Amino acid sequence: MTTTSAPDERPSVAMKEEAYGALRASAALWAGTSVLITDKRGQVLLQRVTYRSTRLLPGGAVDKGESPAQGAARELEEELGITAPVTRGLAVDGVSPAGRRTPAAMKFPGELLHVFDGGVWDEDQIAAIRPAPGEIDGIEFVEPAELPALMSPGDARRARSALRARISGAGPVFLEDGLPIAPTVLDRVGVLRTARAHHHLLFHPIPVPNGLTVRQSWVWAFAPDGRVLVLLEPDTGAACLPGGTPEPADRADPENTLLREAREEAAAELAGTRYLGYLSDPGEPCARVRYAAALASLGPASVDPATGRTYTRILATPEQALQFFDWGPSAAEQLQAAHHARSLLGIPKAAHQPVTELADPTAW
Repeated sequence: MTTTSAPDERPSVAMKEEAYGALRASAALWAGTSVLITDKRGQVLLQRVTYRSTRLLPGGAVDKGESPAQGAARELEEELGITAPVTRGLAVDGVSPAGRRTPAAMKFPGELLHVFDGGVWDEDQIAAIRPAPGEIDGIEFVEPAELPALMSPGDARRARSALRARISGAGPVFLEDGLPIAPTVLDRVGVLRTARAHHHLLFHPIPVPNGLTVRQSWVWAFAPDGRVLVLLEPDTGAACLPGGTPEPADRADPENTLLREAREEAAAELAGTRYLGYLSDPGEPCARVRYAAALASLGPASVDPATGRTYTRILATPEQALQFFDWGPSAAEQLQAAHHARSLLGIPKAAHQPVTELADPTAW
């Protein structure tokens, strides 16, 4: 029997199966697999291994005869003592010989490395981890912004690209040396490359007590499809909800603050504003108030006079939006309050869908 030598050759060019197999084997790549796991705060699980100075995601080489998903499940069991199904892919990375430092004697030919979604683990799942003795010194959960300091450059790029793909929800992404070949807005702006806002503050669904100064006023601005407006800083990738610090022109009214800030930061007009509650800051006796409102209209993006930035505007589900922040236990309470207000505004709950950039104000 004969076969065409390669998919892109003319059908008339044929060669013996043995020669065809040798040709394909000469172009073979390694196959690897890894698993991205986060805790409820959105921090990424990394392993401290005995054979490298840098941290790794759980994973390893795909063994002969097994699929990448099977290899990922096997590695979870071997390295962490956890038996769990691996069914959802996040990224496939084509790692070039130049994209990974290896000893010359290894003759690294390149690798196809698959990243799977291990999900969000709760305290019981984390407590059940049993690192493999002699191979895994321990595990730690770290902020996405810290990955480059702890992992090799290619591993850090891959992990963060996979995490952005999980948040965006557009399906698995294809990478080259850790970078997406078709970057999303989260990749282009560099979301998660700087530390997320860390506000582990108590949420109080009641009016601000008399005498407590309001330092911040933010709003969950709901589009008609139930997603919310999130602003991304173009120079840092940091995220925030529309809003800001009260100014004298606001006449000590936090609702005036968020209406003004929404116009200045996002060229957004709001309607049906509803108060949700406030966060108390133990480090400073003040209140950070939270509102919900309907996003009534959106104009062309403009420079924020307070910061000199032109924010990148995106729409995300409230659940996606929370992943841009580290708000601790109160995040769930704020989310519940925001959804209650959304319902009162007559806005439907958003279906799970990819994050959308609002470059064109008529596109939402």
